[in-house]
Amino acid sequence: MLQALLAGVASIKAQQTRMNVIGNNLANVNTTAYKGSRVTFQEMIAQTIRGATRPQNNGLGGTNPVQYGLGVIVGGTDTNLDQGSLQSTNKTTDLAVQGNGYFLVANGERVAYTRDGGFDLDASGSLVQRTTGERLLGWSADSFGNIDTNVPISPSSTLTIPLGSLKAVQVTTAANFAGNLYSAASPAESWESTFRVYDSLGGSHDINITFTNHQVPPVGTPPPGAVASWDWSAVEGSTPVGDSSTSGEPLYFDAQGNLINATAVQQVTVPSANGAPPFVVDLGFSAISQLNTETQVQMTDQNGFPPGSLANFSIGVDGTITGLFTNGLTRSLGLIAMSIFPNPAGLERIGNNLWRNTDNSGVPVVGPPRSAGRGSINAGFLEQSNVDLGSEFTNLIVTQRGFQANTRVVTTVDEMLQDLLSMKR
Repeated sequence: MLQALLAGVASIKAQQTRMNVIGNNLANVNTTAYKGSRVTFQEMIAQTIRGATRPQNNGLGGTNPVQYGLGVIVGGTDTNLDQGSLQSTNKTTDLAVQGNGYFLVANGERVAYTRDGGFDLDASGSLVQRTTGERLLGWSADSFGNIDTNVPISPSSTLTIPLGSLKAVQVTTAANFAGNLYSAASPAESWESTFRVYDSLGGSHDINITFTNHQVPPVGTPPPGAVASWDWSAVEGSTPVGDSSTSGEPLYFDAQGNLINATAVQQVTVPSANGAPPFVVDLGFSAISQLNTETQVQMTDQNGFPPGSLANFSIGVDGTITGLFTNGLTRSLGLIAMSIFPNPAGLERIGNNLWRNTDNSGVPVVGPPRSAGRGSINAGFLEQSNVDLGSEFTNLIVTQRGFQANTRVVTTVDEMLQDLLSMKR
């Protein structure tokens, strides 16, 4: 009877543990990115009273072992890693992982892992968890927007978005033109157009380009198929910066009015000014034609920008943080890192919606989102708890009944022991 009493007590303890887990699941039904847990039971060691015997040669058959159990123990707690539903928040810094993977956050000493994407900007412009101050980790871009994902992630690999304080300029390296040069123009006719480029300090330079000297047949040694040519020259103020004879070649056109040497290198070199060094601008003339209509050539685009401040940013599904500057420039500021594990169920909770890796979770494999099995990032969303209220309340009832049944075992054994003791009277 003592074995039955002890088995009942062991089951009561196990049911209490299961109730604790269910209560914790229900308590975290609204916790961001919470992953529910469940308890698994296993029988305690069985006591063998008599072992099994094999069939005998004298006609007797074999016998089965005689055993009885000593109760139940908690076998373990499993984490449900299913995806939680996504809730829209319309806040740019709220991030939700869709698929596999964890954000990496750090407190300056160690790296932890989380799916709680409730981030915000602190006073220094760092992306941090609103509730704990843990800083989001990733790869920062250089001044040209280039990101090197081969750099190892460490507690110092924080991502910063300095709104208002980050300045950006971009020197012009290319300018493209489009339009038409009149096919019946005389050598004395010309067309002038002014375009603006920017140096490395953001200073503007207005360049005047002139197309002239229409030659039929073309001058020099024209490419095959050329029937006409135009020279070009460019000046800044009164300073020559390039022409078709020193830093390029004439524009050659075929009988259909197409530019033959569209891939030729055509450049102007803008001199230094106000501390900015000289710089070279490649001129693109491929969109210029020579048809029997009036001349009209203008610059269509150039890739330089004047100085501007970081005004806003966005976060893409691939984790790229893109900054928008007041001068219209868009540039990558960084890339959020994401980690996956060989066995994510082996992660250990450390509180505050954080996890740490263990010997059984495996080594974290860090990389960009949407690569090597990692999920995507949804900005403006938060992942909700994956706790199923229906299942939890059902488990609550089953656990309660199990607890009650085993308290009855303890009560019944106690009554039997009292009856046994009363036999002496």
